[in-house]
Amino acid sequence: MKLNSMITAIDAHACGEPGRVIVGGVLDVAGKTMFEKARYLQQHADHLRRRMLREPRGYPALCCNLILPPTQPNCDAGFVIMEQVEYPPMSGSNTICVVTVLIETGMVRVEEPVTKLALDTPAGVIRVQAAVSQGKVTAVTFENVPAFAVHLDASIKVPSLGTVQVDVAWGGMFYVLADAAQLGLQIVPSAARDLVQVGEMIKAAAKEQLPVEHPENAEIKGISIAEITSGSNRPGVDGRNTVIVSSGTLDWSRPQSWTGVLDRSPCGTGTCARMAVLNAKGKLPLHQDFVHEGILDTTFTGRLIGEKDVGRYKGVIPTITGRAWITGLAQYVVDSEDPFPEGYTVGDIWPN
Repeated sequence: MKLNSMITAIDAHACGEPGRVIVGGVLDVAGKTMFEKARYLQQHADHLRRRMLREPRGYPALCCNLILPPTQPNCDAGFVIMEQVEYPPMSGSNTICVVTVLIETGMVRVEEPVTKLALDTPAGVIRVQAAVSQGKVTAVTFENVPAFAVHLDASIKVPSLGTVQVDVAWGGMFYVLADAAQLGLQIVPSAARDLVQVGEMIKAAAKEQLPVEHPENAEIKGISIAEITSGSNRPGVDGRNTVIVSSGTLDWSRPQSWTGVLDRSPCGTGTCARMAVLNAKGKLPLHQDFVHEGILDTTFTGRLIGEKDVGRYKGVIPTITGRAWITGLAQYVVDSEDPFPEGYTVGDIWPN
């Protein structure tokens, strides 16, 4: 047996959302910034993402993160996020997984009871405070890039659904948000298939009808993810949501192609986007906790700590607090005779 390209990775999950973290096997990637490195991977080295996320080494709900040397001064580490159909600039659950892995494996200097880190991401520098007890990360709080609302209470036409009222906001990715009640849906695991289908349809329609572009980076454009929201009946919880992460390209002529997976966590960047919308509507002031639960009833706690304009948009500075747990350590290899070095997808669980 001849093995090529050994990748060392640590698997973790943040409140249910799996996030694989590559800690060895890739020395660096071309690019002067972390955003450029993500684009290089996307355009010239996408085989790494496919290998790690597709079968037989991956599965549709999995995300992956590549730890790299930082490009920004005074940063402790950098990382690029890889998902099934894109390289998102920022992800909350993946950040929480990365921080937990960096600290619990000793890749960064650890101080108790609080370890402070600065992480270089494609979206910008992310400041982190991690609560640590006896080497164990018990909570991760990060200050995200500014979030802002782009469209409020906009009406879009969605084939098979009719007119749907949505909001669009940036929280590290561009989200289209729709209330579950108007769709006749509940955010519960048994409704997952319907949530995915409807969410993908709304995202595709919103992407066509509500074009968006980040005012500080013209290469970041277009709605890439849908979030279905509702209230919550649980004491101490302010809202409920689920985010639909695409696992293929939607084809209106083939309903079976409306395929994605639900974020298993309360979604960090989705929580930031929702808080930006609520703030813009006068429903969430600064310096107030916003406890957000996901499809598994786990929670992230968000808070808006300040304001910062982003181009012509009124932005808010969000923080997110959550927790992750390491689930495994592995070395992934490719046998020289393996017929699937970049993995594969099959239509029983992947869109074909």
